[in-house]
Amino acid sequence: METGLSYEEYLDKYQRLVRTNVGVSMLPLLRQGRDLFVVEKRGPGRLKAGDVVLYRRPPDKYVLHRIVEVREKDYVILGDNCVNREYGITDDDILGIMTGFVRDGKQHTVTERGYRLYSFLQLHGGPVRVFFKKVGWRVKAGIKKALGIGRTKV
Repeated sequence: METGLSYEEYLDKYQRLVRTNVGVSMLPLLRQGRDLFVVEKRGPGRLKAGDVVLYRRPPDKYVLHRIVEVREKDYVILGDNCVNREYGITDDDILGIMTGFVRDGKQHTVTERGYRLYSFLQLHGGPVRVFFKKVGWRVKAGIKKALGIGRTKV
């Protein structure tokens, strides 16, 4: 990416942005530092549930998460590996929409059958996913405690 350009400026100039993923909020779809995502500048009109969007969270933080609910004036957004929804994200906040990604050197698009199934499960399996994620943390902590692994006080 050109030095000095914001994501907004870059998308205005080139219409397309390819970046390495940073963070774990979109696991297992995007792995930090290993996978790339492709975002295209958004066009007019409303987006739909299931779309993965790049948006600006004030003042200058950029986030790539999935729309889980479309409301009259805004969107509810959630990372695939997150449990807390974000409310109040407006059309003005959204810069672009993910159209593809690169994993292990292989390019994928959001129109592929496998991705569409994954997206459907992320969108409709949320409550089950959140339950198992929370239970998983407790089980993992219990196993670590039983094995004497983890933090020790010095």
